[in-house]
Amino acid sequence: MTKIQTNSILDTLPEHLRQFIKPQNYEEYSPINQAVWRYVMRKNVDYLSQVAHESYLDGLRQTGISIDNIPDMYGMNRILKEIGWAAVAVDGFIPPAAFMEFQAYNVLVIAADIRQLENMEYTPAPDIIHEGAGHAPIIANPEYAEYLRRFGAIGCKAISSAKDYELYEAVRYLSIIKEAAGTTTEAIEDAENKVAAIQNNMGAPSEMALIRNLHWWTVEYGLIGSLDDPKIYGAGLLSSIGESEWCLTDAVKKLPYQLDSAFQNFDITQPQPQLYVTPNFAHLSLILEEFANTMALRTGGKSGLAKLIESKALGTAEYNTGLQVSGVFRNIIIENDKAVYLQTQGKTALAFREKELVGHGTSYHAEGFGSPIGKLKGINLAIEDMSPRDLAAYNIFEGQKVHLEFEGNIHIRGKIITGTRNLQGKILLIQFQDCTVTHGEKVLFQPEWGTYDMAVGSSIIAAFNGPADLHSFDLITHMPESETIKTEKTAATLALESLYQKVRTARNSSSIIESELLDILSQLQRDFPKDWLLPIELYELSTSHQLDRLQQKLQVYLSNLCKRREDVKHLIESGRKLAEKKRTAKV
Repeated sequence: MTKIQTNSILDTLPEHLRQFIKPQNYEEYSPINQAVWRYVMRKNVDYLSQVAHESYLDGLRQTGISIDNIPDMYGMNRILKEIGWAAVAVDGFIPPAAFMEFQAYNVLVIAADIRQLENMEYTPAPDIIHEGAGHAPIIANPEYAEYLRRFGAIGCKAISSAKDYELYEAVRYLSIIKEAAGTTTEAIEDAENKVAAIQNNMGAPSEMALIRNLHWWTVEYGLIGSLDDPKIYGAGLLSSIGESEWCLTDAVKKLPYQLDSAFQNFDITQPQPQLYVTPNFAHLSLILEEFANTMALRTGGKSGLAKLIESKALGTAEYNTGLQVSGVFRNIIIENDKAVYLQTQGKTALAFREKELVGHGTSYHAEGFGSPIGKLKGINLAIEDMSPRDLAAYNIFEGQKVHLEFEGNIHIRGKIITGTRNLQGKILLIQFQDCTVTHGEKVLFQPEWGTYDMAVGSSIIAAFNGPADLHSFDLITHMPESETIKTEKTAATLALESLYQKVRTARNSSSIIESELLDILSQLQRDFPKDWLLPIELYELSTSHQLDRLQQKLQVYLSNLCKRREDVKHLIESGRKLAEKKRTAKV
């Protein structure tokens, strides 16, 4: 297997993201794959030079992406490094939170596979055309690159629902089988129906679902400029030779990009009926900040804890003191519409400013964690704001047996062992022995369970996906239910690839022998009468090198092929125009 190369930017990635990285295995790209890349890129550069944001063509040059060759992304990295980014190869769709976290590290995730010839115009599967030719060029724009990084930093903190991961697996599976040769129509329809069924039963959208919508309507399918004359910048449009044309017609409704775009869902299997237009890249960051202000990451409180519980996944709640509790949250106690107690189940870790507190990792809090939220009853001064003199006045110091009654009817009775403070001297934790914790008549903790650690804080100011300290948990758990399907090549496929390679070799040769290309055309006519892309490649050579006999034969052949292949007639005609346009430009 090809060794995965690294660089200074990739070296900053945490281990839990490295698990998604795969070798690109460049030698596995066939001559047909290379021809698909060339066709899409030639058409894109010709068409997108008129309708894409000006950063696109500049970015192609800056990122070193070639029209003629599928990019070697580790060669790209040498150039991407100059704009502060890097690229890695992955196997198809990865979980949305991981995808966004890569962005937060200025790393572009590239699905190394390339779409089949049959799916040249559009595929729901992420591939190197979509990622390499769509995402990579536009990040050369500094304003947009910062938006992408910031989006990743905020997006990876968005809390998911249990349904979100179910939808991710269903979409991943659909994208895989649609790109797998030989998949039956029935299998694809079944997979599409499963995706639709999950989408129609998601319930209230999670933060991840909403921010994923914003990602789709900007990073993937965004338009920029005025509603009357927008330009393309979204990677899904930049990499789709079909939808990039259709999206600018009146058939697609153009709407101003605003915060409510987050509530517009999308269907990856269909062209989009509406698109959103941002006046400039700075506006994207403005809307992102507006959305972030609605997230539990910034609002915390009862609703933030409720989102963590609903997610059934590893998350973090942060007290106003900076103490962070990371684990799977299972319960909150509510009094007077306020959260007064939180509880996790299973392995839990405590941290301060993303660094685990010594002695408070998952081995110590292996069975979960529970603690009050709020002030002591009848005392306006919160514990965290008390000076050592105040704490002594209320008997909150080592060796004292105390009864602490919190607002919300939480009672803690026990002997204080010690406290944990931050560098500013503010108390974060108080440890008790022989401790009983109750809410009304319900016992939340009892002495025989051991030492009780009470978090100090009068409010929860943030709740977000994932652990506070990435080292607190074993996050190397990526086990997708489906993997990209690699089909065995038939003898016919290998024979066709051989013809494509001969044409590719001829193009790169200093001298072209027309008779050899005529022989290739004869074999193509005889053995592969349905193939349409190789005749286009031959036609391009015939026009650029003035091979009149070959050109005349191909003109007749392509005209007949258009009649036999109505499904790809527009692609054939477009390829012919590109070849003729190239020759005219030379002349």
